[in-house]
Amino acid sequence: MKDKIKIMLVEDNPEFRNVIEFALEKDPDIELDSQFGTAEFALRSLQTPATRKVPDVVLLDLCLPSMSGLEALPWFRKYIPDTKIIILTQSNNEKDILEAISKGAAGYLLKKSTVQMVKEGILTVMNDGASLDPCVAKLIMSTMATKPPKEQPAKPLSDRELEILTLQSQGLLKKEICAELKISRNTVDTHVRHIYEKLEVQNAPAAVGKAFRSGLLPPE
Repeated sequence: MKDKIKIMLVEDNPEFRNVIEFALEKDPDIELDSQFGTAEFALRSLQTPATRKVPDVVLLDLCLPSMSGLEALPWFRKYIPDTKIIILTQSNNEKDILEAISKGAAGYLLKKSTVQMVKEGILTVMNDGASLDPCVAKLIMSTMATKPPKEQPAKPLSDRELEILTLQSQGLLKKEICAELKISRNTVDTHVRHIYEKLEVQNAPAAVGKAFRSGLLPPE
């Protein structure tokens, strides 16, 4: 039997922690392995050998007491570089979204997301995709579209790669891209890997942002 995906939840609202815990407790693929009310306690646990549990995914709120999620994000990236970090917050503020992505978040979901969307987001980032709330994806697209074009990437994208990147910019998950283009998951994975290599980025939000800044994706 395959191991479950280990989740660390960093959230100061006990009621919301209970919602996530209840949603994941019977999931066959995902396990809530640890939870903390502050970023400081979560980071301290990662520095203490006796309590250190390296999660596969961190669900990180932005609005936390003392150290914010944005302040903590680089420290999580330092202590657990192979762990995927999904921002799970109420904030749809443009500055928060763009800063979180620039600091290495693999996904950005709003707390109004359904439990199923959160679960799909976790599975998506574990498959090297990016989990973006549709509203967030639209904001990234509109914001980056207003930036002046810069130098094109050294390796141009193929028509199919550009098509897939456009669908990612619209917030589609990999399985939705498969259905839209009528191609296999392996084919989508291969194209996405090539997109990241050519654009020299690590995840979909960064790829979408760079594509808009370089003029690869149109404003509309």
